Amino acid sequence: MPTGSFIIACGGTGGHLSPGIALAERLITRGHRVRLIVSRKEVDSRLCRKYSHLEFVRTPGAPFSLNPVKFAKCVTAQTAALAFSLRLLRASRPDAVIAFGGFTAIGLAASASILGIPVILHEANRRPGKAIKLLSKLCSRLYLPPGIFLSGVHGTKLAHPGYPLRKEIRRMNRDSARQTLGIDTHGKLLVIMGGSQGASVFNEWVRSNIEFLGTAGINVFCVTGLGKGTEGVFEFPSLLGGTAKAWFIPFADKVAELFSAADLVISRAGAGAMAELIQCRTPSILVPYPHAADNHQEENARYLEQQGASIVVTQNGMDTLRHEVRDLIFNEWMLERMRDNMRQISRHDAAEWIARDLERIVLEHTTAETPISQTA
Repeated sequence: MPTGSFIIACGGTGGHLSPGIALAERLITRGHRVRLIVSRKEVDSRLCRKYSHLEFVRTPGAPFSLNPVKFAKCVTAQTAALAFSLRLLRASRPDAVIAFGGFTAIGLAASASILGIPVILHEANRRPGKAIKLLSKLCSRLYLPPGIFLSGVHGTKLAHPGYPLRKEIRRMNRDSARQTLGIDTHGKLLVIMGGSQGASVFNEWVRSNIEFLGTAGINVFCVTGLGKGTEGVFEFPSLLGGTAKAWFIPFADKVAELFSAADLVISRAGAGAMAELIQCRTPSILVPYPHAADNHQEENARYLEQQGASIVVTQNGMDTLRHEVRDLIFNEWMLERMRDNMRQISRHDAAEWIARDLERIVLEHTTAETPISQTA
């Protein structure tokens, strides 16, 4: 199709922003213009700085809450977001709006629907969120994970393309990845990562178990989250001889390198983290965040466990976690089996598939709006 214009709402969490960036880069390589709508949160700002070649626009907005004060804040912020989005869309008139869920999606998708601009929604989690359910009646296309459906959405309106990954998310040679990250060890490496905003419970678990892991000969690389831990490198004596090391950093910009460097990862079960683990063929132990909306992380984690690509430990059961780590990280047969299962899950390029589908949607919409006298 000729050069098109797209606006992508994808802010609020790394799980929304990362696929938005992946899709934006793919659309740009296909000759289209793209703007990304993000929140004003620090987690968005941090990732946006890495992609200075992309155009980001920050929108008002706040997540839904039943707390009276937070609910009032949400209503006020979303009203401002609707007004902001209407001004933006009237000025830019994009060919389509794509929303990846979350509070940044609502004002933009609603405004696009009011103005007759096609709305495309992407839900990465295996239990659709409130924003996606609310907006599903307005969309031209809804992308859901494989095997997931939503009441009232069917036929050609529904597709299951998978999770768009940034082009740099790919499996690397383990030693090269470790060298890039400055990890000077050839022993076993456990990576602990609590998502884009960290997880205090993971940080506490590492501090409580660091000597046990070091003694077992397991090196640790912990992403603490911004403002949630002290940076540094520590050494511990190992029963296997020499020392084991523990690295602590607040934020990981090089996710592909980190996952490729690891023998095993402990992670939350956000859809983005899981897609990146699959792409990097990294075995994992998933600890779903128990307070996630609609408990969607539990659903995500159990799916990957059923595919034989991960082990699930509940947050209440984390007292067993260190033994799970020790038993799995030295079990080469099981680790390789997990990698093989991940190869079966990841089979196509979701970003490319979605980019081509968006072009079809825009072409169909443009053709439908063109008077018959002009198409004869």
